[in-house]
Amino acid sequence: MAESDPSTVQAPVQASPSGGERGISRGRMILLFIVMLVTAAGNTAMQSVMPSIGTALDVADWWISLAYTWSALLWVICAPIWARRSDKRGRKAMMALGLVGFIVSMGLCGLVLWFGLGGILTAMWTLILFAIFRALYGGFGSAAPPAVQAYVASRTSRAERTQSLSLIASSFGLGTVIGPALAPLLVFSSAPEGLVGPFLAFTGFGVAALVILRLRLPNDEPKFEAKGTTYDAPFGSGSASSHDDDDEDEEDDAANGGVPAKMGWWEPRLRPWVMAGLLGGHAHAMILGIAGFLVLDRLGLRETPAEGAGPVGIVLMSGAVATLLAQWGVIPRFDLGPRAATLSGVALAALGVVLFAVADDLHAIALGYAIASLGFGLFRPGFNAGASLAVKRSEQGEASGVVASVTGAAFVFAPALGVWLYGFSELLAFGMVIALCAAVLLHGWRSLQLDSETTRERRF
Repeated sequence: MAESDPSTVQAPVQASPSGGERGISRGRMILLFIVMLVTAAGNTAMQSVMPSIGTALDVADWWISLAYTWSALLWVICAPIWARRSDKRGRKAMMALGLVGFIVSMGLCGLVLWFGLGGILTAMWTLILFAIFRALYGGFGSAAPPAVQAYVASRTSRAERTQSLSLIASSFGLGTVIGPALAPLLVFSSAPEGLVGPFLAFTGFGVAALVILRLRLPNDEPKFEAKGTTYDAPFGSGSASSHDDDDEDEEDDAANGGVPAKMGWWEPRLRPWVMAGLLGGHAHAMILGIAGFLVLDRLGLRETPAEGAGPVGIVLMSGAVATLLAQWGVIPRFDLGPRAATLSGVALAALGVVLFAVADDLHAIALGYAIASLGFGLFRPGFNAGASLAVKRSEQGEASGVVASVTGAAFVFAPALGVWLYGFSELLAFGMVIALCAAVLLHGWRSLQLDSETTRERRF
């Protein structure tokens, strides 16, 4: 993780128990950062314009949120699969696959929205095709995040992992600043069709990121080869890598014949973190779903949807800056462990949601959303690091797959539910979000392991 100055990022080098060294160089960390940055920026640029696109298509708000459902569902299903394949085939290959999924999905979504806004397709067919093409991101784009997380987690010490994973998470944060900032500039005309500009631009950015990844990141040897012909036991007993600092993991796995166990959501070591991630993730997803439509309503922009991308982008950007403040400033400055970051984050998020709910001008809306985002910016890396620290180094691929699928699960129905509740009763919608944050706080206080235990060095 960065110190107080993000420009001084230097991944730590860990002395292994066997006397070797491992670590991530500055150049490789930048490459990983770019992979996550481009996809995050593209997705948040899309979120900036989709409320206006939905209004221009004259469809109910919750249909726009529901169009993301299949993508999120596929993310939940596919992320663990790709995480396991990253252990077999290498992290770089899965990162590249994720970028290809992003590129194809973004390009096809932009094309079908162009046809819909131009009147070539009906609104119904536009949303159906958009949902299908968006699902390509859930199915294949989900390969990249667990591969990046596993790459980092397997090369950092336990005590340093929270900050290292926070740095990777902050690439999403920076992307969520860049995406909304660029989105209004990429809307190339005042006609409705101009709203697809961000889709076309980020398709090109994705291609550039894929080329850089292919050329600059060395091929990585999987740490565990496949053994047998089925995916029930995807890891081999021997390592394909010459690194010997996983000897302890291999000894610990000897009882399983050298095969790290396949993990699910209810793995006892992960269960408390999974519960926190599901509850807090649903709260976060609901606010993200509501934000753009609230801006259009409170600022009276429903009649001029093309003008909505700018104010929506400002609000999303304020939240993204607050997220970066949490991940680049608060966590390293106060040396927050997973439990502290998770619990303090949801408490702050609940306060921000209250302010966001009562705001009636752009400044107040942005302030409330920023405070909520600051809280969720603490919660996310706390949850990620807590799950990572709960398992052995050899199980990081499995754990990162669980983390990615839990994150995706929050976006299956929560955004659409949040928007539907918002249209039915604002009080009910925001009350639900606050209740979910309170549930995380209560559960975490009782069930999450103390930071003094999770961050101490062990023999794995």
